Amino acid sequence: MQVSNAHKERYTNLIKQKAYALGFQSVGIARAGFLESEAPRLENWLKNNYHGKMSYMENHFDKRLDPTKLVPGAKSVISLSYNYFPEKQQVADTYKLSKYAYGKDYHFLLKDKLKILMQFIQDEIGEVDGRVFTDSAPVMERAWAQKSGIGWMGKHSLVIQKDKGSFSFLAEMILDLDMLYDAPFATDHCGTCTRCIDVCPTDAILPNKVINASQCISYLTIELRDELPLNMRGKFQDWMFGCDACQDVCPWNKFSLPHREAFFNPHPDLLQMTKNDWEEITEEVFKDLFKKSAVKRTKYSGLKRNISFLKKI
Repeated sequence: MQVSNAHKERYTNLIKQKAYALGFQSVGIARAGFLESEAPRLENWLKNNYHGKMSYMENHFDKRLDPTKLVPGAKSVISLSYNYFPEKQQVADTYKLSKYAYGKDYHFLLKDKLKILMQFIQDEIGEVDGRVFTDSAPVMERAWAQKSGIGWMGKHSLVIQKDKGSFSFLAEMILDLDMLYDAPFATDHCGTCTRCIDVCPTDAILPNKVINASQCISYLTIELRDELPLNMRGKFQDWMFGCDACQDVCPWNKFSLPHREAFFNPHPDLLQMTKNDWEEITEEVFKDLFKKSAVKRTKYSGLKRNISFLKKI
């Protein structure tokens, strides 16, 4: 849908205002097109088997790099971020969950908000074709977040926002609508800092912002369905679901502010649970604690596997 410059400005402002009203903390817009610089990076990452047993990463290579193959005639990619940094964290000396998994599964919330935003666009602007995504399709979301001016990719490969840190979910809308485009985030503010690389318990963070996912604790505790590799024993530092080690030491996360999203608030008992509580967790308690939670992805058996692995060290 091609429009005049005046309409582009109006549509862009309308969409951004509505996105902020829905609770998104940042919104950036980039021109849809082939991610030329990402193609060799993705190809080398796959060739090195850094994706481990996530075979789905090998699929849809062209679609990952070109949003016009996901939405024919796509002209714009809208990137959005949503804060999940918690006000309170787990007690000390317990088995740890990644902070994004404290509350309910973010996919439900963000997808609903994106659908509301899409309906708003069609109501206010007219017949606009598009699709919405949140970590649910072959979209290079971090590359688009940088391209749309939201932030830069840190050495841990996560997007960092200068005034907000990195504890944010990313989402995208691909539309066949011409809009005003934001300038890419051109400056890498990590400088010579290597804290995230140095702290990684399993040496999964490689040079040039490459992650060997097959060694990442998040991959091992969530994605891997097999037995955990014995050579990783003693390296998990009590992380039983995901890992925030690289984010916890990032200096830019001093700017992280607690979210105001009730959907992300943890079960009242969750943050106080001790190691003994986790070791004795029953399936009934698991289902109560993690109703509609991302932790259900690893299932009760997977969480028990991870806890048992930690107990043996």
